Amino acid sequence: MREFTDSSPLAGDMPALRARLAEDGYLFLRGLMPRDAVAAVQREVGAVVREAGWLRADAPVEEALADQAGFCVDPEPRYLDVLRRINRLESYHALKHHPALLGFLEKLLGGEVFPHPRVLMRNIFPARETYTTKAHQDFPNVQGTTEVYTAWIPMIDVPMEAGPLQVAVGSHRSGVYDFHIGAGAGGIEIADPLEGRWASGPFAVGDVLLFHSMLVHKGVPNRSERLRMSMDVRFQRVDEPFNLDNANSDGQPLSWEEIHAGWRSEELKYYWRRLPLAAREFDRTWFDRRDALAFELGEASDPRARSVLQRIVARDADEAKRARAQALLDALPVD
Repeated sequence: MREFTDSSPLAGDMPALRARLAEDGYLFLRGLMPRDAVAAVQREVGAVVREAGWLRADAPVEEALADQAGFCVDPEPRYLDVLRRINRLESYHALKHHPALLGFLEKLLGGEVFPHPRVLMRNIFPARETYTTKAHQDFPNVQGTTEVYTAWIPMIDVPMEAGPLQVAVGSHRSGVYDFHIGAGAGGIEIADPLEGRWASGPFAVGDVLLFHSMLVHKGVPNRSERLRMSMDVRFQRVDEPFNLDNANSDGQPLSWEEIHAGWRSEELKYYWRRLPLAAREFDRTWFDRRDALAFELGEASDPRARSVLQRIVARDADEAKRARAQALLDALPVD
């Protein structure tokens, strides 16, 4: 695996950064955000997850030492319950509006930019390699426009043994890849191994990895003793089509009224509703195929179906589909 190309030395040269982003599909930017700002949010999130039993009670939350007794993964009900508590934190949502991040993206993308309302919290337990995030692209999830960019923001220092993100350099230029189902983000795994294309490296708090919605990426196994805590925030220009599904909160059912309760800033509430966004309908093609694969494997009692079936039960709007998925889950052999 190659090392990330560090784009920090080009931070003031937007034409050079745009050219590199177009070629490689990503920018690795050291110290783009103030370390203290990110660390403050980590302490609040850490307090929530320690109360849930995910972090050791005998260590500071800043150390993020995992308690394996609390292990759970998205979309298990226990995980989603904690995710909903995190989503109520005002500071957690405010971080995506930080001037250092938003100002940089507006210069880079050459127009008014906004962060998607939905923020994704990733909490990756150590010594659970089966659940390492598999190779996938963000576009089938975010849609609207291909010109959506994810900012991957580590909330703790992430050396290689703690499982940072890795990207397949240049893979954003080949459209949507074929996939099969798997555990991890989105419940899919791209079939092409993309050998020789992968790049990664250690992160410090304040570093940001920015990448195109079509770029294939995946996790590195977490072999440390820490809970790898990170945030995914998606950004796009205001004048690009927007998929309104991205205005739903993560960990549904959870309304914005519930999330905003007790917030001090009125400006942060419903900010996307004040923007002149052109809505584009969500295309379920990839999700329908994913779900069909899960039902097929579930009918064959194949445990590989478990993660996607759990996602259907947790998030699908079709009651009959949820019931079918639950019945297949109940019949799957216990791990």
